[in-house]
Amino acid sequence: MGKIMITGALGNVGGYVAQYAIKSGQAVTVADINVQALKNKYGDSARHVYFDFTDSSTFAAALEEVDRVFIMRPPHLGKPEDLKPFVEALREKGDIRLVCFLSLIGVEHNPVPPHHKIEKYIEQAGLPYCHIRPSFFMQNISGVHAFEIKYFDRIVVPVKNALTSFIDAEDIGELTARVLSEPEKHKNTGYSITGPEAMDYWQAADILSQELNRKITYANPKPSLAKKYWIDIRGLDKEYSTVMGMLYMMTRRGTAKNVTTVFEQVMKKKPQTFRQFVKKNINAWQQVK
Repeated sequence: MGKIMITGALGNVGGYVAQYAIKSGQAVTVADINVQALKNKYGDSARHVYFDFTDSSTFAAALEEVDRVFIMRPPHLGKPEDLKPFVEALREKGDIRLVCFLSLIGVEHNPVPPHHKIEKYIEQAGLPYCHIRPSFFMQNISGVHAFEIKYFDRIVVPVKNALTSFIDAEDIGELTARVLSEPEKHKNTGYSITGPEAMDYWQAADILSQELNRKITYANPKPSLAKKYWIDIRGLDKEYSTVMGMLYMMTRRGTAKNVTTVFEQVMKKKPQTFRQFVKKNINAWQQVK
């Protein structure tokens, strides 16, 4: 059996995919533009290669002995066309047994996000695929939105009272590693995966308040103000902020409220709850005294 190539192995989901694939005894190639960081993180447990979606000269070496691939779209690549050359390289290789693309829940019915077109590129290339379509990551709360919680006791997300079926990135990574280790069992499918419950951001704020022992509030700004704040005050990348705003606009319309049992069906256990996630990552929101 060949190797599993994992892009985004320095990030949340890709890191968990690599961790669980290695743990299950799979041969793994971790790929990124920062090879030294890969070596520091994975040591001798995986093959490390330099890889850049925008540089086709890096494809051949990265794909050596690879027959399964996990694709994580780098956040700074807003155009789906940026990933098409790599998809074509996978098609030309001819021996790929499965491509897992980290997509987005509900995107099969929504052509606006870049994930939709990337899914179509993979399918049209005739590659065996399993699109991983998770709901919003719990890590968004401990990552990009942790700043406001940590310093101002606020969640700044523009979705009003819409429900979100948050899922832990660790659960996404563990399921994806399982799928990649059983390629024939999961090919030409799409898995919409969520946590065990849907909640609004007032409920999320309540759980954070209880576990942090201080009052966390949900700011609930207008979408235009939130985007302006992310770019002008937080200094977040404009392209990144635009995509984030688009995804939250979808949430406002109810696209993230559904709860599925797909994780439990594949993994034979329940996904982690938001409260479990908060307890596990409590240091992400601790105030500096």
